[in-house]
Amino acid sequence: MKKLYMSALFLCISLGVSAQELIWQKDLKSSTQDFLSQITTTIAGQYLITGSSIQSNKISSDNKQNSGYDYHLIKLNQMGEQVWEKYFSGKNHDMLSATVNTQEGGFLIAGTSYSGKGLDKKEESKGGSDLWLICLNEFGNELWQKTIGSAADEEARAVIQTTDFGFYVAGNIQNSEKGYGSKDVLIIRLDKNGKEISQLVLGGKGLDEVEKMIPTIDGGALLGIYSRSNAGGSKKTENYGEGDFYLVKLSKDNKVEWEKSFGGKGDDHLRTLAMTSTGYLIGGESRSERSGNKTVGIEEGSDLWLISVNTKGEEIWQKSYNFKNRDVLMGMSVVHASDDRSTKGILLGGYTQAEGRIETDDEKFWMLYLDQNGNEQWRKHVKGESAKREERLSDIKLNRDGSIILAGTSAEELGKENWKIVKLGDKQIDQLIEKQDIKIYPNPVSDYAYVEIGFPSTGSGTGHSNVFEAEITVYDMGGRQLQSIKTKNKVTKLNTQPLIQGAYLVSIKTDTNKTASAKLIKK
Repeated sequence: MKKLYMSALFLCISLGVSAQELIWQKDLKSSTQDFLSQITTTIAGQYLITGSSIQSNKISSDNKQNSGYDYHLIKLNQMGEQVWEKYFSGKNHDMLSATVNTQEGGFLIAGTSYSGKGLDKKEESKGGSDLWLICLNEFGNELWQKTIGSAADEEARAVIQTTDFGFYVAGNIQNSEKGYGSKDVLIIRLDKNGKEISQLVLGGKGLDEVEKMIPTIDGGALLGIYSRSNAGGSKKTENYGEGDFYLVKLSKDNKVEWEKSFGGKGDDHLRTLAMTSTGYLIGGESRSERSGNKTVGIEEGSDLWLISVNTKGEEIWQKSYNFKNRDVLMGMSVVHASDDRSTKGILLGGYTQAEGRIETDDEKFWMLYLDQNGNEQWRKHVKGESAKREERLSDIKLNRDGSIILAGTSAEELGKENWKIVKLGDKQIDQLIEKQDIKIYPNPVSDYAYVEIGFPSTGSGTGHSNVFEAEITVYDMGGRQLQSIKTKNKVTKLNTQPLIQGAYLVSIKTDTNKTASAKLIKK
């Protein structure tokens, strides 16, 4: 079992004067090598940290030590305190890659399994490595699981939920009769219960690896692919160099709508995607000088390369940024206006690896904040009270209240990676977030709704300390009180199952006598 520690955090500011406060930091200690894949902010404003770990005390059913990697999940509440911890184990290695919130308040986790049937895995291997999907409720209890594969080797990379509550799972496939090159992209469409609807294989004659997938507002998906393939197979666009950013837009019925390639003559590796008010942002690392359709150069090693495109994949602008050595982009969040009609800012997170020489801040978490046009506003390194030799950011999330979550690994030596989770408040970003006094989602609702209180907390200049009390009351349209809940949380879960179909009024009153109300629609 991992132990959680709280410590103070100090920020090393490289550029700019953006004022930040530490909300909390957690170091999740381990005696074995751990891989952190993602941090997911839940509908209720909590945090699910997911990755892969070797359990030092795990014993298989035949009493022999099983030292393989397992799916590892830890849920933290809004204050950073552990809510629950779960492992899901097969008899061999199982590597958890991606997580998504479900509309029901739970999660779908997806990874790559080398295990057959046994322990927590309920289906046999299909041959080689397979995709292993597990749907969980908010408490981490299994609802259903699915093993998808063939005689080829499949690996999971990304999962999203669609507007009809189904799922897209994206990964890679090798040694397949359905494939086009040495490695291809595999996309699987599932319904909300995990029933397979369709499969699609994409790729050229070389290597194509999906790195990221995001949902689109029309019910489809956008795939971000690292491509080392020229036209051929299903791929229609030529590469500009050694490796390119390759975008593929899928419709809601899993058909290709358009594809675009971006690159110079060198190696350009796509890492992450985000949706903006005008289209999409594509980010990654570049080793290309100005060439191909790359109009910005590089300063040293690999630089960050960011491209803004419209909804058809046509370029709006592109920018390059450098921290020295090899800069690795791991996450990206966009600050939206409350009506989602404009983008206010862009937050990037990553780390820098040494190449040839070691700079002071190599192997430390960094953040880079840009305006909506990609112009740098500030950058800083987040070290912590006692920084380890190697600290690599895995994921960064910008929360609805303007706070920032960074998650990564921290180690003095290879094989002893701890998980390091940091939550920061940023006054500059906080001012950009258009807050509502009360927000209810999903709305309309069928089962559970979440009430978010937008009033600043008492005793905190940025409103992140959760130091307040409030009463949430539900009335019918005739003014009758139906429910009353007292809470100390910014986000509170509301059970609407007892309510009949119709409209209701949700009212909040804080301990400072501030009040607000909003309408709730029960489906």
